[in-house]
Amino acid sequence: MNIETERLELVALTPTQLEWWLNDCHRLECELNCLYRAEPMEGLFRQIVAGQLAAAKRDPGHYVWHSFWFLIRKSDRTVVGSADFKDLPDSGGLVEIGYGLGREYEGRGYMTEAVCAMCRWAISQDNVRHVTAETDLDGLASQKLLLRCGFREWKRGETLWWIL
Repeated sequence: MNIETERLELVALTPTQLEWWLNDCHRLECELNCLYRAEPMEGLFRQIVAGQLAAAKRDPGHYVWHSFWFLIRKSDRTVVGSADFKDLPDSGGLVEIGYGLGREYEGRGYMTEAVCAMCRWAISQDNVRHVTAETDLDGLASQKLLLRCGFREWKRGETLWWIL
């Protein structure tokens, strides 16, 4: 599954490709003809990707809702970041999006471009009514990104929840 934007190709990794990302990134780079330069595969991020891999393997028919999507810059095939839907849409038609960008690519609009495109795709699916996202209270860059994509603040607690 791919989504094209002006500057990016968004590629939903298959369960096999997710496994390569965790264990053999060079093989995945060869498979996708790209160069991975986004978030380092370590710590909590590695645990999150491993959890999404387990979910994608359990439900391969719906892997796009469990997998990560690579944000591949078209000009040089560099992976600048990744994004994911954290699970299948719930019974009310809500699905949560998450995202991360390599530090050297921040402030260039790549994530806004990707999140807007992924949200348009998600909302076009029959079982999705809204996309949600969570940010830290002090996560101003992420909050501005969501506002640019049309989200509005939905819930406030220890974190902020946004809805589109």
